[in-house]
Amino acid sequence: MFCCRPQSIPLSKGVKTIMKRILKRSTLILLFTLLFIGGASFFCVELVVNADSWANQPYNAHISGNGGLEQAGAIYDRNGVVLAKTEDNRRVYNENQSIRTALLHTVGDNSLNISTAIQSKYRSLLTGYSLIWGLNMPQSLRTSHDLTLTVDANVSVAAYDVLSSYGKPGACVVFNYKTGEVLGAVSTPTYDPESPPEINETNEKQYEGVYLDHVISSTYMPGSIFKLVTAVAAIENLPDLFSRTWYCAGSEQIGGSEVRCVDGEAHGTMDFNSAMQQSCNIVFAELAAELGPDIMMATAEKMGINLSYEIDDVSTAKGHYDVKQASLNELAWSGVGQFNDEVNPMQMAVMCGAIANGGNSVTPTYIKSGTGDLLKMIGLHDTKSLQLVNPNTAATLTQVMPTYTFGSVNVRAKTGTAEVGNGKGNNAWMVGFSTDADCPVAFACVVEDSGFGNQYARPVLEAAVQATADSLRGK
Repeated sequence: MFCCRPQSIPLSKGVKTIMKRILKRSTLILLFTLLFIGGASFFCVELVVNADSWANQPYNAHISGNGGLEQAGAIYDRNGVVLAKTEDNRRVYNENQSIRTALLHTVGDNSLNISTAIQSKYRSLLTGYSLIWGLNMPQSLRTSHDLTLTVDANVSVAAYDVLSSYGKPGACVVFNYKTGEVLGAVSTPTYDPESPPEINETNEKQYEGVYLDHVISSTYMPGSIFKLVTAVAAIENLPDLFSRTWYCAGSEQIGGSEVRCVDGEAHGTMDFNSAMQQSCNIVFAELAAELGPDIMMATAEKMGINLSYEIDDVSTAKGHYDVKQASLNELAWSGVGQFNDEVNPMQMAVMCGAIANGGNSVTPTYIKSGTGDLLKMIGLHDTKSLQLVNPNTAATLTQVMPTYTFGSVNVRAKTGTAEVGNGKGNNAWMVGFSTDADCPVAFACVVEDSGFGNQYARPVLEAAVQATADSLRGK
């Protein structure tokens, strides 16, 4: 018996080509299927995790009237004063117009145009958004989503009453440098959230920058408040600083061009302490030129000038100090807060808080308390501490800073008058801190297009700091 073995039949060239095409297409189909499944899975995870944030972005305010805030929890100040609440399915604000207007940039309004405000930043958490119910969760299923802020309405109103009287853009902030609690914050221009303006070509100049919280989101030329940075650089790098004397004739040639004191005032012979007290441009310009760009930049960097702070998940604007390419004359001017220097009001308050607090800054916060789940979702954590100034340097600088009395509060502070040019008036500044143990606050105020810091910024802070002291002292 014979047995025949099966023999393989060679495939034709055409059949091989067809099979290769089928294999290639099958591979592509499998690849796209896997990509689709992976993408769909990723989207589902993102939907579960971030749906509330997506739905409650300011550009989605149309999903419900009042910016979707009809079911939002109430917002209180530190003393239990209602700043915003829902009443009869409508978002309403404090009955006092001054409180509403002063705290607009802190609390926000129905438009959600102020992106850094509490109602804009935490809208989804205040409304109790649900993946299943959206913004229409039955009231019986809702948990409390109220928030209590660190701010004192009276402090913000005290600052607002003075700042708004100038009719100029500006900012003022007061915070506890021990706990980080922001006690008062005001930004102008502002408006009443119960009666928002219709901004058009006629009034747009009046409301320019109205949706920007200048405390957090703006930078300004600092003028003489920057001398605090130059002073730290000099204290740490010039061993004979306090044995030196300088002569100010009102102006001096540095790097081939003139540096002048304000109005060309001649201060005569001075030591470092008197130079700080009289805020002599000549002395601080000479110091910056002597210290050089590397030391000046390293000091500014360490003190947080180019740093952005995270305040309740909101980033402050970064300041700016860069003199790598500066001429000697520009370096000299940078030491007195001119050239291209820029700082942020909150940033300067934090810096002053660090000087008062032995060199360590405390990250500010606007949120005092709320329901546990709400605070967990916000990510509220212990305030962060960052050393901005050497402790010995901070103690020395405190001793040479000018002293003031704001009502019943003793403070160390520095004024500034920054020339911005372009036909605008000066930026009027004042920054500093209280030296009273029962009122551990640091502060900053800037008034744009105005004049001298002592004339414009100081009255705002006198009102705000005294109101803060009354609050902390229980008056």
